[in-house]
Amino acid sequence: MSTSKKPLAIVAAIIVLGFVGWGLYQAFQPQRLPLQGQMDAQEVNVSSKVPGRVGELYVKLGQTVPKGELLFQLTSPEVDAKVAQATAATQAADAVAQKAQAGARPEEIAAAKANWERAQTGATIAKTTYTRVNNMYEQGVIAQQKRDEAQAQWRAADQLAQAARAQYDMAQKGARTEDKTAAAAQARQVGAVLTEAQIALAETKIAAPVAGQVSKIQIQPGELAPQGFPVITLVNLDDAWAVLQVREDEMAAFSMGSTHTANVPALKQQVSFKVSSVAVLPDFATWRAARPGGTDLRTFEIRLRPAIKVEGLRPGMSVVFPPL
Repeated sequence: MSTSKKPLAIVAAIIVLGFVGWGLYQAFQPQRLPLQGQMDAQEVNVSSKVPGRVGELYVKLGQTVPKGELLFQLTSPEVDAKVAQATAATQAADAVAQKAQAGARPEEIAAAKANWERAQTGATIAKTTYTRVNNMYEQGVIAQQKRDEAQAQWRAADQLAQAARAQYDMAQKGARTEDKTAAAAQARQVGAVLTEAQIALAETKIAAPVAGQVSKIQIQPGELAPQGFPVITLVNLDDAWAVLQVREDEMAAFSMGSTHTANVPALKQQVSFKVSSVAVLPDFATWRAARPGGTDLRTFEIRLRPAIKVEGLRPGMSVVFPPL
């Protein structure tokens, strides 16, 4: 090799070694990977407050329903019986309360007065009879036993007249204030039982609490639905968000309200998201240090909502954010 070519060879060797060194440096650097999450949405489990047998199912799997639409209906003979029993008890209690407020009827007052007058007449006659018998006894005409019998009859007739007068006075005055209050309170109590039974009956017809799509139907017509058991699950597609697990050293890029663009492979389009929630506590996953002396990093859940409504965006779809 000539002397003039040696510097060129040295420069070339230096350049090659530089590229090799740079390649080795890059190879040992931590690789920045895309952040992958998935879509989620609000799920609502629809159940009944009362147990019963599913009588009618008005929706199908995958059907979209508005808020307030009837989903299913239960049949419950026990609830029907409670309503009938409470209705009868309410009618009886109302009748008693009305009677207490109205008092005795005019016919009852007239009858009580007639009984008192008749008893009073009997007491007057018994007293007159006793006076005559007592005079005859004092004259020695009759025995003491006859006088005692007449006296006993007079006292019995007088007590009967007093009782008849009390009945007549009670009929005129009507029920006491305490009795009226008690009857009215009893009517209100029974009315509350009827209201409770009617509410239970209304709970056998279950409507959609929110608008959404039917994602699950757990019980079919004819099967028993326990109290509180989720018969139907609705997914509110209008209330959807992306869930992302972010290392704590990358959280600064996902501050509240910040906007990020992600790729949705299922839709083959870029979607703009806005951070709506940052977890207060770390998630269970931990990034372990790959080299001695490194730091273990925790992950936090980040929720991002679409900046605008995106048609076709569904729960479970992957969402890929570019490396930070």
